[in-house]
Amino acid sequence: MNTTESDFLLSALTTTNQFLDTEAVQAWVKRQNDEVVVNIHHKKLTELTNWHFDENTGDLVHDSGKFFSIVGIDIKTNWGKVSHWQQPIINQPEIGFLGIIVKKFNGILYFLMQAKIEPGNINYVQLSPTLQATKSNYTKVHQGKAPLFLEYFNGTKPANVLIDQLQSEQGARFLRKRNRNIIVEVTEELEVPSNFIWLTLAQIKELLKYDNLVNMDTRTVISCIKFGTYSEEVTEFYHTLSIGKGNTSSFELEMLISALSASKAKHSIDRIISWVTNLKSTFDLEVSKMPLKDVNHWTTDEYSIHHVEGKYFKVIGVEVEIGNREVQRWCQPLVESSQEGLMAFIVKKINGVYHFLVQAKLESGNFDVIEMAPTVQCLTGNYRQREYEPAYLDYVLTAKPEQIRLSSYQSEEGGRFYREQNHNLIIEADDDFREEVPENYIWMTLNQMLSFIQYNNYLNVEARSLISCIRFV
Repeated sequence: MNTTESDFLLSALTTTNQFLDTEAVQAWVKRQNDEVVVNIHHKKLTELTNWHFDENTGDLVHDSGKFFSIVGIDIKTNWGKVSHWQQPIINQPEIGFLGIIVKKFNGILYFLMQAKIEPGNINYVQLSPTLQATKSNYTKVHQGKAPLFLEYFNGTKPANVLIDQLQSEQGARFLRKRNRNIIVEVTEELEVPSNFIWLTLAQIKELLKYDNLVNMDTRTVISCIKFGTYSEEVTEFYHTLSIGKGNTSSFELEMLISALSASKAKHSIDRIISWVTNLKSTFDLEVSKMPLKDVNHWTTDEYSIHHVEGKYFKVIGVEVEIGNREVQRWCQPLVESSQEGLMAFIVKKINGVYHFLVQAKLESGNFDVIEMAPTVQCLTGNYRQREYEPAYLDYVLTAKPEQIRLSSYQSEEGGRFYREQNHNLIIEADDDFREEVPENYIWMTLNQMLSFIQYNNYLNVEARSLISCIRFV
């Protein structure tokens, strides 16, 4: 048995907290909100301090040449109904840190979470990783202070690395963007500021029931946690425990079985790898940079970069004042979505174990053509247009209340996106739902998805966000 995986599993099953119970966390977040000065004002793109439009390309760039820029891309593909388009995209080639410190208290792993405000957050304070910083941030391009606890992630202070992965960001909005998702364990005493809190993994997952409380960066980091693979006898033991508690229909328990068991999967790992490899070999994604000013169907004025029909998203400017940040006042662009999005997994019991209907999805900013995505993923809200309407959308939208196993609104990353939230759903299929699926879909257990997350660029951030919301207790 892998000790790290069993430690994570124990934390995911522990709802009690010796420091602060789960119900009190929301009140703690509210106090953090009340105690910090926050002012976010819209500002003309042409008046953003330290930003400018490049005279030759029309790209929106930072004066330092760091942080990120808004550029144009041209996309050609033989995937789907639209084979050629152009769009603006966020170009941020830096790899940032998304890091969580964990420490054992009385044998249980606790996660050090931060109450952090990002300029695009709907409700300002959200529960964030211990460290959330771009390379420009932690190398102090902004001439501010270094982020707290950086020394445990860059090797300056001793820490035991439990997870260290490069994971992708939103493929429709970022150009081949990845961040380092890392969890380190410390044993020494830490001086914890008042805007940090120790929580078990089960508490974090419990808090994901609520809208826009746990930020996207936390969700992607905890989605990287694998809990081990166990024999059928061990997973059956969990069933027995549940029966003893009179809890035989517990969906959370069934999710735990799907996370731990590998013996009843419909497809082998090798079969899934072959499925992905075949799609990557069959379909092409040609992406080339182009001047933003020349992108078809998009226009720039002093207030925004936007589609001529008002579709998809627009880029706006904001002036920000946040009292507890390394730099307390700055200007920046943010991407504002035209509508809320929808992300949903359909799940079905196959061979007695819950399987997830996983979609292979091509997006313009993908690092390696295809990534695994939720059954339905409609980031832009334009899914009712003929050329974009995805499979299984009607099934998700017309699901009966008893089929809805998870439902919450979760925010996108507030450092780049302005008040964007997506409806996250897990829908249980009815008995008539067919196991036969289109070529770009496949059934996978939760254990298999967690196995693939260990490797770079397999599951997209939308799938990882939904997986992080799955509770076991």
